[in-house]
Amino acid sequence: MRKLSYIAAAGITVALLTACATSSGPGSMSFFVTSVGSGKGADLGGLAGADAHCQRLATAAGSTGKNWRAYLSTPPVNAAGTTPAVAAVHARDRIGSGPWFNAKGAMIARSVSHLHDGNFINKDTALDERGNVIKGRGDTPNEHDMLTGSRSDGTAFAPQTDTTCRAWTSSTEGSAIVGHHDLIGPTTDNWAKSWNFSHQSAGCSQEALIRTGGSGRFYCFAAN
Repeated sequence: MRKLSYIAAAGITVALLTACATSSGPGSMSFFVTSVGSGKGADLGGLAGADAHCQRLATAAGSTGKNWRAYLSTPPVNAAGTTPAVAAVHARDRIGSGPWFNAKGAMIARSVSHLHDGNFINKDTALDERGNVIKGRGDTPNEHDMLTGSRSDGTAFAPQTDTTCRAWTSSTEGSAIVGHHDLIGPTTDNWAKSWNFSHQSAGCSQEALIRTGGSGRFYCFAAN
C-alpha cells in the first residue's frame, strides 16, 4: 500500500509539473496580433504610440510585467540643413530575443533568427491578445494584412519610398508594407505569402487599409 501511495503521489507531481510547463494564458503570452488597430488607419502615434497600444491591450487581457513592443520598422531620415539625421529602426531589433508564445501557449518562434526563417506563424497561431483567431483570406471581412513596414528579414527599407505611412504618423498620404498572418497571398509566390513582407497598402487611411485586406492590426512581442 505504501509503495502504491508513493507511485500515485509521484504521478500527481509529474502531472503538476507537466501542467506548469505547458501552461497557457495571459501570464505566459509573449506574442499577439492586436485585436484592434488605432482606429486612425496607419497613424499609430509613431513607434511609441504603437508600443503603448500593445501594452494597453496586453494589460487589459491580464498580461502584466512585460515590456511590449510593436513589430514595426521605420526608415532612416537623412540630414537636411540643420535637421539631424535619424537612424533606421528595424523591427527585429525591438522585440527581444525570444522565445515567444501566443495566448494559448503555442510557440511562435525560438529566437529572432528562427522568427525570420522557419517560424510557426500561421492563421491558427497568430492569435489576438485574448486568444481569438484573426479573419483571413476567404473570411468576411478579410483582415490578414498586418502593418510591418519591414523587409522579410525584419529590417527597414531605404527612405526613397514611403513604406511606413510616414513613420506610423499618417492616416492620409503614403503607404505601408504589410504581411499576411494567414500566409495566403494573391499569388503562390513566397513573397506574396510572407507573414511580414507581402505588399504595400493602398494608402494610410482606415478605408485604404480595409480596401487592401486589413484593418490596421499589427504584431506585438514581449521584449523581456
